[in-house]
Formats: sequence, structure tokens, C-alpha cells
Amino acid sequence: MVHYIIVKWVQGVDKKHLAEKVRTLYADAVKIPGIQAVEIKENVTPRENRYDLMIALHMENDALSGWDNSDLHIQWKSEFGSAIEKKCIFDSEM
Repeated sequence: MVHYIIVKWVQGVDKKHLAEKVRTLYADAVKIPGIQAVEIKENVTPRENRYDLMIALHMENDALSGWDNSDLHIQWKSEFGSAIEKKCIFDSEM
């Protein structure tokens, strides 16, 4: 499955800097059992009604609970939570 995390940053933050920090943090996601690959994409259309960043975690179907309880996921929430205006979580088959 693919676990998508789609983020809109709060107004006024340095989106490029945050994207780089996210890439650095998520580089270790493949060390979590069941996670096979990570993709991080930045929005290229600067419109107010667009989200800013998409994280796609390619994982085994049963790896979601391991991800939810991982130190990396906890760090993601604590380090970036205050910079997120809103987010969307979506899971799909590959």
C-alpha cells in the first residue's frame, strides 16, 4: 500500500527549508520494518488552495501500525506539527 501524508504549511514559514528537513528525517523511514520506499514531492503551483508537500510511504499493508508507533513518526509530529496548517492522510493500493 501507499500511505500519503499531504501537508499545507502555516503561512510565513520557509517551505523549502522545511521540505529539506522532512527529506532528512524521512530518509531513515526505510529502516522501519515493512516500509520499502519513500517519496517526497513539493507543490509546483503557488496557489493558496494548494497543499505544499506530499510524503508517500510505500509499505506492506500490515506495516501501518509499526509506522504509527515508530520513533520517526513521533519525531515528525513533534518537530513539524506546529508548522502544519492542515494535512490529509490517504492510503491506497500500489
